Amino acid sequence: MRNLLSIEDLTRDDIERICERAASFAAVGKREIKKVPTLRGRTIVTLFYESSTRTSASFELAAKRLSADVISIKAQGSSVDKGESLKDTVATLTAYDPEAIVIRSPAAGAAKLVAGWTDAAIINAGDGKHEHPSQALLDVYTLLDRLGSLDGKKIWVVGDIAHSRVARSCVRAFSLMGAEVTVAGPPTLIPRGFGEAFGCEVAYDLDQVGSADVIYALRMQRERMAESFVPTMREYAAGYQIGPRRLGSRQLLMHPGPVNRGIELAPEVIDGPASLITAQVRNGLLVRMAVLYEILAGSDRPRPVRSVGGRLESVESEGAPTIGEPA
Repeated sequence: MRNLLSIEDLTRDDIERICERAASFAAVGKREIKKVPTLRGRTIVTLFYESSTRTSASFELAAKRLSADVISIKAQGSSVDKGESLKDTVATLTAYDPEAIVIRSPAAGAAKLVAGWTDAAIINAGDGKHEHPSQALLDVYTLLDRLGSLDGKKIWVVGDIAHSRVARSCVRAFSLMGAEVTVAGPPTLIPRGFGEAFGCEVAYDLDQVGSADVIYALRMQRERMAESFVPTMREYAAGYQIGPRRLGSRQLLMHPGPVNRGIELAPEVIDGPASLITAQVRNGLLVRMAVLYEILAGSDRPRPVRSVGGRLESVESEGAPTIGEPA
């Protein structure tokens, strides 16, 4: 892996390797010193043009747990407010010689575009309605941790499919891992041809949702809705909200966050025994550590060069530190 732009670029083996790496990092989080020196001396930039709590915080903490130096840029309060273009911003940040740039943008395809402007590894933290690959990876890891395998499991992705980059990444990732995926929601929120394009089933009601092993509810992205896609949020909730009467005792519940309580999910199921929402957040850190590790320490990407005693040496000459070695 040189970049993480889309789930389409990954194989099942790639996903399994990232999940195995994430599992190995779980032990690091239980230690008194929660850092390893794997990326010591390397710089990682997080560049977020959209609001974020979970993704931004977990990528920053993941980089720090791997001992990297982190530069965090939010569009608000930066030169972007003064009209600086994305290309010029990337050129400025590239001058700091980062090993990786983690970018979130409202424009679909932005991460791929940036990958052509810099030698740094690019990690797509969400680009418009296109994809959010690290979210799908952490969701796969969360389910594997709970179920052991996704082969033959039935997963329903419910809600605002049209505006959801999470839906696109998750449908691809779940299918790669052997799950049978159904997307469900109002006809106005499921793009025409989605089932054929993504190899999944489509349902316009929740009559058969009881057959699902996992229900993955999506946030209603009102900020992306320039038109009225549903009559009212109350009517949407009446038809598609997941609550105690729709959630069976053997089913698992997921949501990428943030949750609109009382719309996509009834409050009582959010904190109920079927909910994996907190586990998704917790596992996001492990998976994003694994992604950074795989791209920057587990690939053929050239390592940075630094001055040692007046001479230049590659970091590789020191030997790769083991994961268990504390910083």
